[in-house]
Amino acid sequence: MKASGNLKLIGISMLLVAGLAACDKPGPAEAAGKKIDQTAEAAGKKIEQTAEAAGRKINAATEKVGEKLGEQGVKAGVAIDDAEITAKVKAAIFAEPGLKTLQISVDTVKGVVTLSGSVDSEPSSDRVKVLASAVAGVTRVENRLVQKTFK
Repeated sequence: MKASGNLKLIGISMLLVAGLAACDKPGPAEAAGKKIDQTAEAAGKKIEQTAEAAGRKINAATEKVGEKLGEQGVKAGVAIDDAEITAKVKAAIFAEPGLKTLQISVDTVKGVVTLSGSVDSEPSSDRVKVLASAVAGVTRVENRLVQKTFK
């Protein structure tokens, strides 16, 4: 989904800019970290809002396709719903402070979300699964995340 990729790229760029800006300012490291966390949280909220807006548009399009194509529209609706679920799960993960989102992949088929990639700890893996499970339309989560030491 191109929009989801663009949203993630924008969010990552914002985090990097905030991090670089914080590094140039004098003061304790805690203040810089706090600013990065605030920027990450704000970016996550924006991404989540954008994903929700995209989801609403996708739902509207699904209804139109369903009306025009009958049974074929229902099949198209499942694919669009899966894309919406994937976007919402990615937004939820990205908005969560402390998760290394660059290492996590999300795939959805008929409401079943598969998480793959690596995380820094078992609690992070559990948190990602909880976030994915909380998204509307998710019927099951297959957690294939592995714990990896990050440098």
